Amino acid sequence: MIKSTTVRLASILGVSLLLAAAAPLESPVADAAQAGDVEQLRTLLRQGADVNAPQADGLTALHWAALNDDLGTLEVVLYAGATVRPLTRVGGYTPLHLAARSGHPAIVEALLEAGADPNHWTDTGVTALHFAAQANDAASIRALVEHGADINARDGFRGRSPLVFAAGRGAASAVTSLLELGADPSVTTDLKDYTAAAERDSDDRSRRARIRAAESGEEPRGDPRFPPQAQPQPDTASADSTKAEGEEEEAKDEEKEEEKEPPVKALSSIEQIGVQGGFTPLHYAARQGHIETAELLLDGGADIDQLSGGDNSSPLLVAVINGNYDLATVLLERGADPNLVSDDGVGPLFATLNIEWSLRTWYPQPQAYRVQATSYLEFMEILLEAGADPNARTSTHVWYAAYNAGRMGVDFTGATPFWRAAYATDVEAMKILHSYGADPNIWTMKLPERRRFFDDDDNEEEEEDPSGLPPVEVGGPAVHPIHAAAGVGFGTSRVAQQHRSVPGGWLPAMKYFVEELGV
Repeated sequence: MIKSTTVRLASILGVSLLLAAAAPLESPVADAAQAGDVEQLRTLLRQGADVNAPQADGLTALHWAALNDDLGTLEVVLYAGATVRPLTRVGGYTPLHLAARSGHPAIVEALLEAGADPNHWTDTGVTALHFAAQANDAASIRALVEHGADINARDGFRGRSPLVFAAGRGAASAVTSLLELGADPSVTTDLKDYTAAAERDSDDRSRRARIRAAESGEEPRGDPRFPPQAQPQPDTASADSTKAEGEEEEAKDEEKEEEKEPPVKALSSIEQIGVQGGFTPLHYAARQGHIETAELLLDGGADIDQLSGGDNSSPLLVAVINGNYDLATVLLERGADPNLVSDDGVGPLFATLNIEWSLRTWYPQPQAYRVQATSYLEFMEILLEAGADPNARTSTHVWYAAYNAGRMGVDFTGATPFWRAAYATDVEAMKILHSYGADPNIWTMKLPERRRFFDDDDNEEEEEDPSGLPPVEVGGPAVHPIHAAAGVGFGTSRVAQQHRSVPGGWLPAMKYFVEELGV
């Protein structure tokens, strides 16, 4: 009897669940609005249908009127009592967001008059003004600002203002309107500290490893952040007895380290990236190569040399790194400083050669340099005529030389533009640089050896150079330009497959170094 009752109950519940799953969400008014059928819409509303009933994704009749730029439907559903703030299930979009994103100013104006909130955020922290700026819709921008939209609102993804959205899209009309209405061209985006993020990730991995060890009953194998000899030791009596002696030795070691602070440091890939972001609208226009937008920003008060908050990149440098020589030429004509360098010491002259001869990597490199009216050699001369230093040296390796995915076999620390041209066997570029005073004998810098994971300081012995010569000091010469031209690093990994240089350029480069420069 009990078994029979249980079976019947299970059957009833199963049928109920199936019926519930099969039952469609009733949203006839939204369906009619989607189809643009105003007569059907009126009929449904007269019959008492719910004007705010959403479809499965949360779209209501008002959403569809906004998307379809259907002012007639909009007026009907608003008259019938439609709420102006319904949200979609994914993204949290209001009808105002969709109208602004679609570039429908009449709908935007009508929704604002009906009480729509111009400062409501989507789930990703974007306002209607951001969308209107991206859509290059000057009329919607003006209507939103006149109804109280925050003209410098920062989105929830990177802290981007509406002016950044417009500048990045090359939306000239939007840029003009925003500047006329008081948008601040100096507002910067958020910073991203990749080194700190990596440390947090390492801490998380360490915590998970300890939890797994505790759950399995195994002895922890140590903190994965540290090599075995660097693991924290327990505070034992024997440790206490030697504490004073250890502290004294540690103090001496610290003094010794301070005295021997190397002139250059070997940075990890993450440390090379460091802090990024802090871009202005002009940086975004420079990155995308939007000349008209960049000039509008400059006319509107943007600082042509404002450095990014992350790695201190100028708009000129950002333009060149992305291969936008034509825009970079305009910036130079308008007074941009050709000698401003970012934290890694890269300036526009080095960046020109670096993007022109960018490596073949697993990640896409910028390709705008291929379609510029100004060639890279012409742009180099423009930079040099503007006073660019041909002997400026990088201070670290350049992480975006291969986006940390290529195998280069060489470090760029201390490299000059001439060295970078030599690495590409680019004789024409070397000749231009030399004619403006480039020194063909500036080496890259030797870096300190990075500690390997299982190195043991107690057993570490200094290896003798087979030549018998004293070792080169850290910060001393590493790779000469002639070595770079001869194919430095080609014996490691896949360098020969990924490296790009002048086809057949090795022999002409060697002849240039030996016969013309006397190296």
